[in-house]
Amino acid sequence: MWKIPFNKPFIAGKELFYIAQAVQYGNLAGDGEFTNRCARLMEESFCVPRIMMTPSCTAALEMAVMLYDIGPGDEVLLPSFTFVSTANAVVRTGATPRFVDICPETLNVSEDSLQAAVTAKTRAVIPVHYGGVGCDMDPICRLGKSAGCPVIEDAAQGVNAYYGGRALGSIGQLGAYSFHDTKNYICGEGGALCVNDESLIDRADNIRNKGTNRTKFIRGEVDKYTWVDVGSSYVPNELSSAFLFGQLELLDQIAERRQQIFCFYVESLTPLADSGHLRLPVIPENCTSNYHMFYVILKSARARTELMEFLRDRFIQAVIHYVPLHSSPMAQRISPVPQQLPVTEDLSERLLRLPFFHDITESEQQTVVDATAEFFHE
Repeated sequence: MWKIPFNKPFIAGKELFYIAQAVQYGNLAGDGEFTNRCARLMEESFCVPRIMMTPSCTAALEMAVMLYDIGPGDEVLLPSFTFVSTANAVVRTGATPRFVDICPETLNVSEDSLQAAVTAKTRAVIPVHYGGVGCDMDPICRLGKSAGCPVIEDAAQGVNAYYGGRALGSIGQLGAYSFHDTKNYICGEGGALCVNDESLIDRADNIRNKGTNRTKFIRGEVDKYTWVDVGSSYVPNELSSAFLFGQLELLDQIAERRQQIFCFYVESLTPLADSGHLRLPVIPENCTSNYHMFYVILKSARARTELMEFLRDRFIQAVIHYVPLHSSPMAQRISPVPQQLPVTEDLSERLLRLPFFHDITESEQQTVVDATAEFFHE
C-alpha cells in the first residue's frame, strides 16, 4: 500500500550469518554466545558495569522497578508523554505512576515538573529520553539524590546517544534499552537492562532468571540452583541476540547513516520552518543524538491531521506519536481526578513523524519533502 512507509526493518551486516552460527552452536534458548557478545560489546562501548539482555525494553523496565521493591502506596514520577510500558512497569507492582509535564523544546521530561511532583511517597524517577535526545540528567540525578530515590532511565530510544559525553542508560542507577523493530538497532523484539549500581547485579541476575540463582550455578558457585527471589522469564532467545549482534558491531556506521537521513530532512525543511509553517526538532549542545526519528510540529492539531492525510493520499506514511498517558482510560481508573499537563497536551496533538528508516533513499526523502512543501503551497 505505502509507496514510502514510516518504517522498514533492515539488514546491515552479518545478521543472517550469525543466526546460522547460533544454530550450529546448539544453544537457542538464551544466554549463549551471542547474548553474551551483545552484552559485552555494549558494556565496553557505553561504560556500563553490567548489561543484561532481555526480551524487550518492557521486560527491562519491569526488572528495574522490581529491583527496588516498589509496590502499593509508592509513587513513581514519569512523563505522560511516553510509551505505555513505562507506566505498566510501575502499575503491575501495585504502585502509582505520577505523571509530569515535558519541556516544549526537547519534549523530554520537565525538571521543574518533576521537582513539583516529589512527595514523601516518591520512590523512583523515570526520565524518558525522547527521540534519542538526552534529558537534562544532571539536575534530575540531583533531584533523585535529594529525594532519596533512584533514577531509572527509559532509554528505549537512546541506544548510542549521549548526554555530556556519557551514554544514555549509563547515568542513572539503572537504564533500559529497546531493540524493537522501530529502533536504531533491531532484532524484532529485544531489550537490555543497564545496571550501573553494582550492588544490584546479583539480585538482577536472579530476577532475570525466574527468581533463581541459576547464574551462580552456571559459574560453579553452587552445586544446584533454586528459587531465591521474585522473578520472571527475562532472558531473550539466542536467535534474536545473533541478529542484534550483527547490528551492534556496526554501531557507528548505522549512527552515521541515520545522521545523514536526519540532516537531509533538516536542510530540506528549514525553509518551511523559517516561513513559520512548522517547527523542527531541537538537540541541545550538551547532547549527542542517535537520530532515532524525525518529527515536525505543526501550528495546530488540525494542520497535523490535514498534512498526515495529504501525505497518505500520496502513499506516504507519516504517523503521530504518543497519546498522553494521563488522559488514557487506564490512568483515569487509577486516578479519577483529571490531571492537566498543558505542554504535553498541546505538543502531542501537533507532532507528526516522517518516514525514517535505514534504507530510505534520498529520492524517497525528497518525495516526502516535496509533498510537504506542496501541502503548504511552497
